[in-house]
Amino acid sequence: MSNYPSQQSADDYVGLRRQISLSYLRPDSPLPLVVRPAVQNLSLVEWAAANAAFIESYLIRNGAILFRDFGLSEAAEFEELIEAVSGPLLEYSYRSTPRTVVSGKIYSSTEYPAHQSIPLHNENSYSLSWPRKIWFFSIQVAEEGGETPIADSRKIYNAIPKEIRECFERKGLMYARNYGTGLDLPWQDVFQTSSRAVVENYCRQSRMEFEWIGEDQLRTRQRCQVVERHPVTGEMVWFNQAHLFHVSRLPAEVRDWLLSAFGEESLPRNVYFADGSSIDSAMIDEISSACEAQSVVFPWQAGDVMLLDNMLAAHGRKPFAGKRKVVVGMAESYQSNRNEQPCALQPETLSTI
Repeated sequence: MSNYPSQQSADDYVGLRRQISLSYLRPDSPLPLVVRPAVQNLSLVEWAAANAAFIESYLIRNGAILFRDFGLSEAAEFEELIEAVSGPLLEYSYRSTPRTVVSGKIYSSTEYPAHQSIPLHNENSYSLSWPRKIWFFSIQVAEEGGETPIADSRKIYNAIPKEIRECFERKGLMYARNYGTGLDLPWQDVFQTSSRAVVENYCRQSRMEFEWIGEDQLRTRQRCQVVERHPVTGEMVWFNQAHLFHVSRLPAEVRDWLLSAFGEESLPRNVYFADGSSIDSAMIDEISSACEAQSVVFPWQAGDVMLLDNMLAAHGRKPFAGKRKVVVGMAESYQSNRNEQPCALQPETLSTI
């Protein structure tokens, strides 16, 4: 393999190749690159800390790296690894899924029921800021299923029909959420605070419109990116969660009940074009199909660590049986390149949804 870091000499590279081996899980896909120790008792934390530039160079080329057979076993060691390579860990502060703190800023993976799948997505791409790096650590492998499919966001961008992609890029997206209805995460969990003032400040800083409804309900909407240009490679990536938030993704019986009981305006979450107009479910179907067509699936092994460039690679979860424990850490906060001024607080405009 080529493209090793310019910061390291050829002699350094030869030395590295004596310590590790590089391969692919599938000969037809460079996603993920697999790194294994080539010598006994090689510490992943120590090796990675000394070769962070080497890791970065392959990450931006491949999008995902799977570290296998290094014998990592503890969440605390996993946290140490992330800090050694990517710096301070990030808090999961503006949440869309339930998680539990495992150790420090290491979290459980999304705590959805085991029988449910989680579609491919880029972490926090429903927001104007997100982690550049996301790390996964497999502590306990499910008896059956539970894989974490991944896909190249550059290939997803090119696989989406051009007319749909251009329509989304031209119109932009707006995510609408309702908290405090008992049907989704409460706002206290989403924003990790019980202070309305803290929530309001976050919304203003994030160019998010908000409205308090009654004693304890909150409604927000935020216009966000459809695509982004990767800050290192300059490549365009599909970077949003329209296919997760859109009401058409709910099971038909759940969707029909929610619409009849609450109306579209009060759905726990939904997504529109940025002008408030509806998105045709057929477009969402095409986007979901394009994502799945690029999916790479492999079984976890206990001790596996996977690093994703969160802009270059999407991830999901397959249904599973038995106990499964995959923990997650995030690093390197990044802000959208969209040039907008903070929106004025205009709760009455929410009625246009």
